[in-house]
Amino acid sequence: MQIQTDKKIFFASDQHFGAPTSEKSLPREKKFLRWLNDKESEMGALFILGDLFDFWFEYKTVVPKGFVRILGKLAQLRDSGIPIYFFVGNHDLWMDDYFITELGIPVFHQPQVFDINGKTFFIGHGDGLGPGDYGYKRMKKVFTNPFSKWLFRWLHPDIGVRLGQYLSVKNKLISGAEDVTFLGEENEWLVLYSKRKLQEAHYDYFIFGHRHLPMDIEVGKNSRYINLGDWINYFTYGMYDGAFHLEKYES
Repeated sequence: MQIQTDKKIFFASDQHFGAPTSEKSLPREKKFLRWLNDKESEMGALFILGDLFDFWFEYKTVVPKGFVRILGKLAQLRDSGIPIYFFVGNHDLWMDDYFITELGIPVFHQPQVFDINGKTFFIGHGDGLGPGDYGYKRMKKVFTNPFSKWLFRWLHPDIGVRLGQYLSVKNKLISGAEDVTFLGEENEWLVLYSKRKLQEAHYDYFIFGHRHLPMDIEVGKNSRYINLGDWINYFTYGMYDGAFHLEKYES
């Protein structure tokens, strides 16, 4: 990917729109929309690193109600020629082809490597990577199994979506106390994962979400691990203009 010198690349993650309720989520949606509007003229590309929604499931002909402002803005950005890349998180892991067919936005279910202006970026949501967390890893295998998705589709959307939204909020999948506590470099599992990946190949930047905590940590020679934070407590995002910056949106 080659980005024009007068443009920047933006990264954002963990908006969790719809949680804890649609009414309480709306101010955050509007703030994120203001951010997209403010950055549009500078935007050479946009990476959304998962958990844009607190719950998302696509039936064959039905998607969850709401989020029209955000979806409309993403469609407008994409129609204007700005590349957008979406990585599913643990809340919207049941994303299927709606973003692809309706918005023209590719959807990734696994981390991807991008070469951007000669720098190598390893990008993903971050859930299920690194050591430990075996309970979640087993649960994710069940949830992403095609048979599990087939069974869930047999629930009427009014029941299935409401159940999914309830369980998502009930299970603290919107930021819990452990998500906003720095565990130390030696215990941050995405730091450990990044260091392990560096034994296989060099990456200039590891960009993740999921932890809900803004972090910028050197993990090797000329290699940094960036966690983007969230749009619940921090309203932080990443910006690359030849160097990577972790910034807070104040408006």
